[in-house]
Amino acid sequence: MAVAAKQLPSVVSLPTDTELRAFVHKELCGLDQLDPAQAPLRATPLKRNGRPCGAVFHVEGPRLLRTSAVWAADESRILIYDSTGQRTRDVTVADAPDATGARAA
Repeated sequence: MAVAAKQLPSVVSLPTDTELRAFVHKELCGLDQLDPAQAPLRATPLKRNGRPCGAVFHVEGPRLLRTSAVWAADESRILIYDSTGQRTRDVTVADAPDATGARAA
């Protein structure tokens, strides 16, 4: 029986809120081959003790399909989940925007 190689987290530089959102949108749509024009990105800012600390993103597709990502700004990570809730990717963000810029959409 072959043992699956552990996928190492990738590292990306996303210095602006726009770049962060574009990256997450592309990743989420790519999981289920969704057209980004037909599956808009939704975002909800996260707060810890009243201060912004990241955001939850999701896109919705046909047949109640929904993929999600969590940007944990304090940890400089983006956790990407497929439509079954399985974590598919863990991305380290080397250069990220300030969490106060996370805006709802």
